[in-house]
Amino acid sequence: MSKEYKYKPIDVTEANLYNEYFPYEEIPKVAINNKIVPLNLPEEIWITDTTFRDGQQSMSSFTVRQILKLYDYLHEIDNNMGVIRQSEFFLYSSRDREAVRKCQERGYEFPQITSWIRADEKDFELVKKMEIKETGMLMSCSDYHIFKKLGLNRREAMEKYITVANKALDAGITPRCHLEDITRADFYGFVVPLVKNINELGKKANIQAKFRACDTLGLGLPYGGVELPRSVPAIISGLREECGIPSKALEWHGHNDYHNVVTNSTSAWLYGAASVNTTLLGVGERTGNSPLEAMLVEYAQLKGQKGIRLELIREVCEYFSREFDYTIDAKRPFVGSEFNMTKAGVHADGILKYEPIYNSFDTKKILNSPVVIKVNQSSGLAGITAWINSYYNLKGHNKINKRDLRVQSIKNWIDNEYESGRNTDITSNELVNLTNRYFSVELANLEMDQLDEVN
Repeated sequence: MSKEYKYKPIDVTEANLYNEYFPYEEIPKVAINNKIVPLNLPEEIWITDTTFRDGQQSMSSFTVRQILKLYDYLHEIDNNMGVIRQSEFFLYSSRDREAVRKCQERGYEFPQITSWIRADEKDFELVKKMEIKETGMLMSCSDYHIFKKLGLNRREAMEKYITVANKALDAGITPRCHLEDITRADFYGFVVPLVKNINELGKKANIQAKFRACDTLGLGLPYGGVELPRSVPAIISGLREECGIPSKALEWHGHNDYHNVVTNSTSAWLYGAASVNTTLLGVGERTGNSPLEAMLVEYAQLKGQKGIRLELIREVCEYFSREFDYTIDAKRPFVGSEFNMTKAGVHADGILKYEPIYNSFDTKKILNSPVVIKVNQSSGLAGITAWINSYYNLKGHNKINKRDLRVQSIKNWIDNEYESGRNTDITSNELVNLTNRYFSVELANLEMDQLDEVN
């Protein structure tokens, strides 16, 4: 390696695959060292988006029109708050570049447009031509990638990465170094010297280089007392303290292979990274990326909702379903059609008495998703009454009481259905017809615009 670079990797002749943690014939292991890292939530945190890069890789290619519409949604949800701060794009095809130009023409401050390239000098020329001020650069860090995929050793990999980072710095472009597969990498033997070298080059160029810690296989663990390389707290605090990287230059990128993507992202914030990387609805390779909507809710819990327009997320869901024939799990938090649905009679009874008992926040106001009541054999009088009050938006003295004899008549009809062998929920159409039959004409003729949506 050139003498210009102060920090040398610990070169090894054979790849260190951490087989003690990742025996391929078994489930990966959790190693505990009981070393607790203090929390260090930055004063300012934000979200970045990779829907048009990592997200698009897992779906059919987006058209320019679709990319522009989704970019508009990101801007509208952010509402000029700078919480959704950046969105990254591919530059390889003519369609990719046209989409970037169209988005650039919007002139939005947020999300800022960045790009993604391999650590390759030819790729870097695309960034310069598109006049993009910041670009992600793929820098594979684990020996799985360095030895087994790239066919290099650590010294050669570091030289390759630093050369391209230098190209960006020389051109006045901020390099965002994507530390791929960091949760299987030799942190002190390769990651730390690489990051310190690039950071020093950035200081000489008067540009703060950025670093994205990429949990490529979702192996990161969010809790304290876990050993490297899997510990999110140790990775983030290590990049800050060992490498001197400020929080504003640290970002986390996760995958959901082990159901930890949201908690890992939040953990990265809590231990000092200012930024977490997401996609709309969590689309992405294999099990997907951290869902943007989930991290917006996490952000609101940590910092407050501010002016973020969370109610637009429902529109995004409808757009995905329509444009990409994309199915959203009905039970998926915040975006599923049944995420705040209740069927149990005892729950419906609680909602009748005081909605916050079984709804932790006003989902109608904040997410444009009112509480949904489904009626089945277990709903009882409370469930039927809650459905009527919710469906017809009855408030105050207009609300129906579960002791109303007309509710009992509807329940008798429903009980008979299940006694006769029915095993499906009662549909909204059926409940509307029953309401028409047993309640006043005035109630039965109330607006029913939501019927198809509820069904």
